[in-house]
Amino acid sequence: MRKELIERLAAFRGIGDAYYDYRGRLCRFSAVTKAALLRAMGVRLGDAEALRAQLAAVQGAAARRLVPPVAASNGPRIGFEIHVAASDLGARLGYRVRLEDGGLIEGGLAAADCAELWRGEIDGGWVTRRRFELPPELPPGYHELELAVGDGSWQRCRLVMSPPVCFEPPALADGRRLWGLAVQLYTLRSQANWGIGDFGDLETLIRGVAARGAGFIGLNPLHALSADPAHCSPYSASDRHFLNVLYLAVPAVPEFAVCAAAQARVADAGFQQRLAALRAGALVDYRGVAAAKFEILALLHAEFRERELAAGSPRAAAFAGFAAAGGAALERHAIFEALDRHFRHDRGSASGWMNWPPEYHDPGAAAVREFAAAHAVEVEFFVYLQWLAEGQLGAAQALARALGMPIGLYGDYAVGANAAGSEVWADPGNFCLSAEIGAPPDPLALKGQGWGIPPQDPLAMQAEGLRGFSRVIRDNMRRYGALRLDHVMALFRLWWVPAGASPADGAYVHYPLHPLMTVLALESARAGCLVVGEDLGVVPDEVRAAMGQYALNHYKVMLFEKDQGRFRRPDEYPRRALATVTTHDMPTIRSYWDGLDIDLREKLNLYPDAAMHALVLRERGEDRIALLDALRARGLAPEAPSRVDAPYTPMLARAMHVYLAGSSAALVAVQLEDLLGIVDPVNVPGTHAEYPNWRRKIDVDLAEIFSRADVGESLDAINRARG
Repeated sequence: MRKELIERLAAFRGIGDAYYDYRGRLCRFSAVTKAALLRAMGVRLGDAEALRAQLAAVQGAAARRLVPPVAASNGPRIGFEIHVAASDLGARLGYRVRLEDGGLIEGGLAAADCAELWRGEIDGGWVTRRRFELPPELPPGYHELELAVGDGSWQRCRLVMSPPVCFEPPALADGRRLWGLAVQLYTLRSQANWGIGDFGDLETLIRGVAARGAGFIGLNPLHALSADPAHCSPYSASDRHFLNVLYLAVPAVPEFAVCAAAQARVADAGFQQRLAALRAGALVDYRGVAAAKFEILALLHAEFRERELAAGSPRAAAFAGFAAAGGAALERHAIFEALDRHFRHDRGSASGWMNWPPEYHDPGAAAVREFAAAHAVEVEFFVYLQWLAEGQLGAAQALARALGMPIGLYGDYAVGANAAGSEVWADPGNFCLSAEIGAPPDPLALKGQGWGIPPQDPLAMQAEGLRGFSRVIRDNMRRYGALRLDHVMALFRLWWVPAGASPADGAYVHYPLHPLMTVLALESARAGCLVVGEDLGVVPDEVRAAMGQYALNHYKVMLFEKDQGRFRRPDEYPRRALATVTTHDMPTIRSYWDGLDIDLREKLNLYPDAAMHALVLRERGEDRIALLDALRARGLAPEAPSRVDAPYTPMLARAMHVYLAGSSAALVAVQLEDLLGIVDPVNVPGTHAEYPNWRRKIDVDLAEIFSRADVGESLDAINRARG
């Protein structure tokens, strides 16, 4: 009986029963896993009687609620399920819709006129579930519905109304096929940066690719990261609402031109030696970069306070406007940053709010307010850094558009936030800290993956009307011409791993797919931002259907696009897609062809057994044969390698890029590493300390890239193939 009750509670909370793995096998989730995930959701699992009472309570609460907390539609009409007591079927349903623009629509209809879907007994009373169709048409936006039965109390439901589909840039609507360069910004090497690629380098890159006909530059997530720079994965954000200020080009900050103290410090021989060492390293020294940048940025903030704020200048007014627009969320993030630096520097604590004294765990606590008041200048410093970062990134996007790039910057949105970071600290009730999200075993990570990121509670998200999701999507879309959603399947289900369990022993938890897609469509239309959904791995049919319905672009990776052992022809790619040969989670073309990634994964003990290693070796040999066959069929076979046992040459990478550029996909991205023939990947899924993920730089100076004949010839060939 207890197991049956756990199963029913799990189903009510969205925990799935089974899934098909990457090899097509049906895998069922154990009762032990379901129980662990229920505990992570805050459900108290006692004896059968306690479980029965708890199940009755949650089911009764749902049935007694007249309207859901949120409803959504990608059209002008909306309908949803309501619960009405059988005794009220003769009553009138009165409604009031408070429109986002301040307008009001009122009306009513008979409860009995709503189509019945179910009826049953709840807590001794008969309840009927019915389909309520709101009579008036509504414009796109976020509206508030109030509904009442007869003389009963009004209950509220947030309405999300969107256009039918996500935004499509005019260039794509006109049939153009665009291409762009995909780059991990931190990997850029230049004599202008301070040991990490920055927004100044981004502008240099924009000028170089725009001149070759590129329509966009794809970037890694630029979210604010942990205050400890060593926690550098761009997919483990401290806060996805804000930016990583290590990307600031310090000399480009206006205060630098007038700050004698900063100029003198940077000109100092010792500081120049530090910068030279940071630039020369094969890996990004995040802590060294942060120390150098923050030292000078603190001087620039002091200059800003003295020169601009004290005088009430127009620049000071612009800063005040930015702070006001950021509101409480920006202030909380700045307080978080100040607190974390305080406890790390003054008390030697590890980074993250979980390592602070308990009285600081609640952002609304008295201790937090007192700290913010006592350290107001330092809190302001972190607001200032966000202002600078937004300005420099905005300038890069403006430059891209001015140079004729139809999309400009193509950003990346991470699937979650770090448990110890600012986003979770500011809103802990939305996250389940006794679980992490990840992925079941797949060809890239055969033991499964745990990403160390707490999942959001789907019930809590809906209870707040998806406002948090709306805000974070809006904050990202306003910066870019296109946004890639990492692991788009998260809009439907996420792989939850209970704390302490193996990633292979997780289970899927389901989310409100269509309401989340509706938010995407609305925010996409408002921002003029194209949406790409990263749909790699095990993709449920529901997600594929919703991507088509809402016009999200698929993410197609050439090395995965195979049909019965052959690579898909260019004309077999869907139009609404972004296609790429490889990604940041995959080996580079050079490593792939020469099998160096297989050697690396064996060295890192990432194969579960020798049989799997042998299988991967055999499949790679078959893929090399199929790849050369595909290139030959298009007249693109390189002179070398002409055999599957011959080593990599740059001609192979060019042929693969031209092959993909000839595809029907509307967008094609070229990884910078593959353009340059780099061997080492930036990330090896399934590893943490075993490999220097997210640290490797490119081995060519940015100033040299576009002067190289081979690079120019490759980009020109890609541009021609795109038409």
